[in-house]
Amino acid sequence: MKSFLRIFTILTFSLNISSEVVPITNYQLNKICKEEKREKYCLKRLKNNRELLDKGKPIEIPVIPFKNR
Repeated sequence: MKSFLRIFTILTFSLNISSEVVPITNYQLNKICKEEKREKYCLKRLKNNRELLDKGKPIEIPVIPFKNR
């Protein structure tokens, strides 16, 4: 009985999490890239990343190292 409840709760939570994904809009992309030096390159890169994610393909995310003081 406990295993059934665990499986049921996991399935319920996974369905709730996946249904709340909202794609980024063009307005939000423009707002993000407005501060960049190369605005056109930024827009092209973000739109390409959005398209790849929609297709289910992986994207590269740059990692900025933490600086110790």
